[in-house]
Amino acid sequence: MCGGLAALGGSPVYCAETLTLSDVWTDAKLYFTSPIRWDTTDWLLFGGSVAAIAAAHQADGNVRRHFASGSNALNGGQDPHSLRDAAPAAAIVVGTWGVANLLGDSAGRTEAYTMIEAALFSAVSAEGLKYAAGRDRPDQTTRVDDWRAGGSSFPSLHATLASAIGTVLAESGSDDYRWVRRILGYGIAGATAYIRVRDNEHWLSDTVAGAAVGAATARFTLNRREARARKWDVSIGPAQGGGVSVGFNMTPY
Repeated sequence: MCGGLAALGGSPVYCAETLTLSDVWTDAKLYFTSPIRWDTTDWLLFGGSVAAIAAAHQADGNVRRHFASGSNALNGGQDPHSLRDAAPAAAIVVGTWGVANLLGDSAGRTEAYTMIEAALFSAVSAEGLKYAAGRDRPDQTTRVDDWRAGGSSFPSLHATLASAIGTVLAESGSDDYRWVRRILGYGIAGATAYIRVRDNEHWLSDTVAGAAVGAATARFTLNRREARARKWDVSIGPAQGGGVSVGFNMTPY
């Protein structure tokens, strides 16, 4: 069923679809080359993200001192809460997929596919940035600027994935329950970032950077989902002389 109930009156009904390997490959190429197609708005958003990360970096030391006590909080970079902190975002994906299959909702399944794609792309970006930055975690050093030290702190992968998945949840579906979706999606993303800083697993700026990467990636995958849906559209409306007319249109990428 295309996007739930179709209203008569000639307006197009966009069909949800499964995500094929070809779709993922096309999306991946567009995602990793997207900066060459950015417009003014995109560059302004990028600049705003960089400014937010820089502002958070200025507070990194004070925030660490608030949650941790100097060298007493050093444990060599162990992360005993990794699975716990990843669980909420994973639960969103599993829950969305499970409910969609239970109800036979193709749009819900597509939403779950979009979450997975956003998580995959953002994880690759985050891991690339981690390798380039090499920043030590706050449980490895008390120095805010231990960059290129072989660490894996910047950006936070947990914050990246929670932001990517949470943003897809927040901005998918109809507007009837948008406020509920946004509270859940952005709430889980924010809570994940907070707990990573609270437990001294990441600097504040790590989580801000992760949130920016995740949200930007989610927006990309949501736009790609809409583009694919608009490639195949069905219009339903009243026909002359009575009855119903159904129109089908395919738009190439």
